[in-house]
Amino acid sequence: MTPQSFTSIRDLLRYAVTRFNTAGLFFGHGSSNALDEAAYLILHTLRLPLDKIEPFFDARLLQHEVDAVLEVIEKRSTDRIPAAYITNEAWLGEYRFYVDQRVIVPRSFIAELIPDHFSPWLQDPAAVSNILELCTGSGCLPIMLADAFPQAHVDTADISADALAVARRNVDDYALQDRITLIESDLYSKVPAKKYDLIVTNPPYVNSGSMGKLPPEYLREPQIALAGGDDGMDLVRKIVAGAKQRLTANGVLVVEIGNERAFAEAAFPDLEMTWVSTSAGDDMIFLLTADQLP
Repeated sequence: MTPQSFTSIRDLLRYAVTRFNTAGLFFGHGSSNALDEAAYLILHTLRLPLDKIEPFFDARLLQHEVDAVLEVIEKRSTDRIPAAYITNEAWLGEYRFYVDQRVIVPRSFIAELIPDHFSPWLQDPAAVSNILELCTGSGCLPIMLADAFPQAHVDTADISADALAVARRNVDDYALQDRITLIESDLYSKVPAKKYDLIVTNPPYVNSGSMGKLPPEYLREPQIALAGGDDGMDLVRKIVAGAKQRLTANGVLVVEIGNERAFAEAAFPDLEMTWVSTSAGDDMIFLLTADQLP
């Protein structure tokens, strides 16, 4: 049987998993294995519910449907394009976002902390009126923040006009234009001179040694959104340095730094950083209150 003679999703799923594993693909943009990614791409291409594959396993497909799925499988396998760029969508928790190659694919462990309002470090979530989010990319975190803090206004900044265009589309999709202000800014440079109850950021933090070892899928993303200098802390240093004057007395700074905890602790030896637990462990996010900042 050749791929062109496939007739069912079962045929295509088996073929895709084998193709992905043979190609040695990297899965780090929403799926963690070949089976889940193959199922997602097939269901999305056929406009079927993303959480229900079993009822359709043996449904007979039309030839143009088979051809469309085979084209997607080939694009993922040969060109190593992340699935999110093929489908132009990415999921973070229950939230769906438009994405393309102007932004990195949304993936942030901060998203796990937002529904609980950064408890217990944020003393009074109901009193939060101003939030600043830096390095917004697709706009995923400010949208989730605006949803979780309905009484707050969110200012969100990115140095990339291309990224802000994608963020604008997502903000519009969620009808949050009145609650989220998009700012083209190199970190704080063009951010309003006001106090924020919460500053949140998932900045570029990959150190130069790790940048040279990234899989091909990550090289498809804008490198400006990944590279953080020799130790990954170039932008993090600036964010920490400028946070004190922009936080309220009870304000909180939340910074995601991926696998760079050792570099972060070396960069800020005098700060009492709180390392927040996530599904990835205790090394991905640190938190500082206003009174802990220099």
